[in-house]
Amino acid sequence: MTAISHKTIPAGVTIAATDVDLLVVGSGTGLAAALAAHEQGLSVLVVEKSSYVGGSTARSGGALWLPSSPVIQDCGGNDPESRAHTYLEAVVADSAPKERSTAYLKNLPATVEMLRRTTPMKLFWAKEYSDYHPEAPGGSAAGRTCECRPLDTNILGEYLPDLRPGVMEVKIPMPTTGADYRWLNLMSRVPRKGLPTVVKRLAQGLGGLALGRRYAAGGQALAAGLFAGAIRARIPIWLDTALTELVTDGNRVSGAIVEHGGQRFVVTARRGVVLAAGGFDHDMDMRRKFQSESLGSNFSLGAESNTGDAIRLGQDVGADIASMDQSWWFPAVAPLPGAAPAVMLAERSLPGSFIVDQNGQRFANESADYMSFGQRVLDLEKAGTPVEDMWIVFDQQYRNSYVFAAELFPRMPIPQTWYDAGIAVKSDSFDQLAIKMKVPADEFSATVTRFNENAYAGEDPDFERGRSAYDRYYGDPTITPNPNLRPLVKGPFYAVKMVLSDLGTCGGLRADDHARVLREDGTAIGGLYAIGNTAANAFGHTYPGAGATIAQGLVYGYIAARDAAGK
Repeated sequence: MTAISHKTIPAGVTIAATDVDLLVVGSGTGLAAALAAHEQGLSVLVVEKSSYVGGSTARSGGALWLPSSPVIQDCGGNDPESRAHTYLEAVVADSAPKERSTAYLKNLPATVEMLRRTTPMKLFWAKEYSDYHPEAPGGSAAGRTCECRPLDTNILGEYLPDLRPGVMEVKIPMPTTGADYRWLNLMSRVPRKGLPTVVKRLAQGLGGLALGRRYAAGGQALAAGLFAGAIRARIPIWLDTALTELVTDGNRVSGAIVEHGGQRFVVTARRGVVLAAGGFDHDMDMRRKFQSESLGSNFSLGAESNTGDAIRLGQDVGADIASMDQSWWFPAVAPLPGAAPAVMLAERSLPGSFIVDQNGQRFANESADYMSFGQRVLDLEKAGTPVEDMWIVFDQQYRNSYVFAAELFPRMPIPQTWYDAGIAVKSDSFDQLAIKMKVPADEFSATVTRFNENAYAGEDPDFERGRSAYDRYYGDPTITPNPNLRPLVKGPFYAVKMVLSDLGTCGGLRADDHARVLREDGTAIGGLYAIGNTAANAFGHTYPGAGATIAQGLVYGYIAARDAAGK
């Protein structure tokens, strides 16, 4: 079978049918299933709805939550599997079957070793990137998150244009990992950490260009590594190819019908079909039905091709669904007209800032992990006290000290376009700021007074900001006694409007510990597997740590391939 890209099916050529052992739908974490199946001697075909390889994985930060893995061990860490079990039992509780977490931990080491054999990726432990709930039993403040080292994407050769672009186009060649970002963000506050990081990554980026290399980090490196493995294994990937129907033979899925260039092709899959096509990020009818009518249209940061097709087609053959109200929620800067929301990561945790609603009141621990923050917003809506507007408020010292929305470096002015669009306001007084935000001035003034008084003491009795090790990871270590709290006392003061975005939905087809799709009665649909965001989150309503999204897709891709191969 020939190599990769949309050129596999030339326009105007009809191919009535093709036979493979395993059909994989989706080219993000689905490539892990393809690589594992290829290692088992199975013939594999990957079909991808969009014009790019990589899915939401290529748009992500590229983190992988890999507890008790060889990566952590090789970097000098000690994380017994039993401790990770305790943690997942505590944070997942009864929101997902225990067997899903158990299978994830059991198969994780073998998945890592498979990726090491089949791809050029080099993984490292992002030490100190705390679990999202480190105070829970078995939680780790040292963290279990790993990343891919910057990778030369030129290894993709002629297929480089087929790699899905990242969320932001980098103007300066500086491949930045998530671990780097922490110190780059604090460069003006902790120059002894930030400056060497900048020099190191600039040298790698610019030096790489001089040598004909194009280094990328984060999700781009991860997706490129998986793609490179598929190219090396000569696994065909059909781009611009949509799944339109699952074919059944009795009670078993035996293949699929896919469409390319207006033509339909029947793919017979002898060992099964793996659905790895993402969630329903951009199907607003589904989102408003299962999640909330208040969600903004297409605010999701997931790939635009994620419209729930595979989930609906799975239901058509009898599959059950679960956790459909859940997403990997991610608060972001409100978008300019016609643009996507701007990513926010450390901004909520940094001292000299707080977040208020339309009433001018705080409503959450701003430093909480992004999924928990989003769940808090929706829980308030369900309780009848909705957060209709969100504003992050900060002072000039904050603006002088930290990166904002990934594009505004310290001291850079907020763009006039933000003010013109009404997503940013500025004033020398809090009373005038409240008027511009259109929130009650008296309530806002009371919020500022209480926040400042508690910040002077380094405490947040209202929402416990800064108490968790995760909160403090993105805080400012030069601020004591609480790296997440500092009073706002000197103007000018700013407020930037926020929206509830997400990294993708994480409810979908109910699957078991073999990645097999289940019916409502709990029986497995033969020949049908679901992984990644097409499957209901293996961790239920919980985000255990950075990278739990992609990591479970990779591990369950490995599990699905092994099951299809009869191992």
